[in-house]
Amino acid sequence: MDEEVNKLKLEIEELKNRNNELEEKLKSYTNPTRNKKYYEKNSDIVKEKAKTYMEKIKETNPEKIKEWRHKAYLNRKAKLKGVNEV
Repeated sequence: MDEEVNKLKLEIEELKNRNNELEEKLKSYTNPTRNKKYYEKNSDIVKEKAKTYMEKIKETNPEKIKEWRHKAYLNRKAKLKGVNEV
């Protein structure tokens, strides 16, 4: 009985360590300060890319923009409704 308990405790510790390692690796991909630095340094480039993308979408698929605007409207409406209920 004690052997099983000790074995399970060791397994729990190993899993906790593994979880911590994976969380540290994940931080390198989701680090907001790194992303913030990139956008601060390259804000003009990012804005220009977004502008050209929107122009391309306007020419190729204007229905997509209508869909995005409608979805944004519905989200705003739901958010206002949630604020009013609280």
